[in-house]
Amino acid sequence: MNFELARFNMVEQQIRPWNVLDLTVLDKLSQLDRSLFVPAAFHDVAYSDTEIPLAHGESMLAPRVAARLAQDLLLKPSDNVLEIGTGSGYLSALLGSLSSKVISLESNHDLLAQAQVHLQQAGIPNVLLRHSSGVPAYIAHFDAIVLTGSVAQVPEELLKMLAPGGRLLAVVGEEPMMQATRLSLDHHGHRHSQVLWDVVLPRLHGFAPTPAFQF
Repeated sequence: MNFELARFNMVEQQIRPWNVLDLTVLDKLSQLDRSLFVPAAFHDVAYSDTEIPLAHGESMLAPRVAARLAQDLLLKPSDNVLEIGTGSGYLSALLGSLSSKVISLESNHDLLAQAQVHLQQAGIPNVLLRHSSGVPAYIAHFDAIVLTGSVAQVPEELLKMLAPGGRLLAVVGEEPMMQATRLSLDHHGHRHSQVLWDVVLPRLHGFAPTPAFQF
């Protein structure tokens, strides 16, 4: 299979039509070998517009979704990024190529180990992988935070981890209505929320479901 041609077609036929137009993001996508991150049984569909199964019922995001998340984080080369949900490490690698440093959290030890191998094969040195489930107990502040699965609502503890000028991107809501939402903190400490696009993603492991309504 011609992976270079498949990667070109992925960018031009899947990703650009999904309003991913940032030239830097498109350039990084064109360079990053997605076939390094997929399970061996799925190499032939590494660049297909589909979610590829991983262990523990997890799956890789469709390429267009990963690309849109990376673009809409509005990353700068100096940014420190927190990713929650490493999966295969593909989005981690893309984020790493666009920023200064990425800390990526994964709840499954074997996925974490596999992602480490994938990142080394891809030559991405600035992604630090850690085992964690749910909201991390960090004090550090990040310029950008991204959740790779959906949540019923964004935990307050995560918002407190944003640095001034920081952005958090999460898919929020309940099936069948979920929306990619960017929450930002300006330099005066004011929060802003912007709904960007509709997409349905599986729930992110370790995050609370929507509280039941009580009288």
